[in-house]
Amino acid sequence: QGKFTLLRDTRTDGSFLVHHFLSFYLRAGCKVCFVALLQSFSHYNIVAQKLGVSLTAAKEQGQLVFLEGLKSCLDLVFGEEEEQPGQPRPLQFVSESSPSLKALFDFVRTSLTPASGDSWKSPVLLVDDLGVLLSLGAAPVAVLDFIHYCRVAVCSQLKGNIVVLVHSNEESEDEENELVVNSLCHHSDLILWVEGLATGFCKDVHGQIKIIRRVSLELTAEQDLVQTYQYKIQDRNVTFFARGLSAAVL
Repeated sequence: QGKFTLLRDTRTDGSFLVHHFLSFYLRAGCKVCFVALLQSFSHYNIVAQKLGVSLTAAKEQGQLVFLEGLKSCLDLVFGEEEEQPGQPRPLQFVSESSPSLKALFDFVRTSLTPASGDSWKSPVLLVDDLGVLLSLGAAPVAVLDFIHYCRVAVCSQLKGNIVVLVHSNEESEDEENELVVNSLCHHSDLILWVEGLATGFCKDVHGQIKIIRRVSLELTAEQDLVQTYQYKIQDRNVTFFARGLSAAVL
């Protein structure tokens, strides 16, 4: 509890980790606020059903609060969403001249603050993918402020967890995205860094994952613990193995 986990992918798609954490926390009975900026609800629901979890049922029971970013942005941009007093508009910064993510933070805090009679375990904030906020016009400082306030509210005050996915490419000219990624790396308790193979595509090895446990954050003299595995994504699960020890090779 109280941990910040960063999911980082380079030259590949690390969204399978988002699906894992979403189904993992729902099965564990945690209250989950999912800020989904990359895909529709039906997409996440189809994958979750393969993993044995129903997002529709979780929403109806109040365990899952789902923000469908794609739909909200379209409604705001094209004015299809009628403004109703008292109704939250988490992504209203899209239509503002000076973008501020305060409304999004208020939405997260309200969603995860326990109500009377709630029996859910520790709250969880899940974001897929943080870089979309930059594409929608938010400044890097605003995005980092948003994460900072979420960490204070969710991790420190509510004793919950935060899991965030970011895309990165060290050769990219997108300086704002790389600034956000590098800043988050310095503050994360755990980094799961998924990378595509340097040698290119392989049907038996889909990439490698670097697991970095930030022991140095605890102000000890110890080095961060780094483990590297290769993986293969299957229909309902993912197989991990040491580098060079794929079943196809052996």
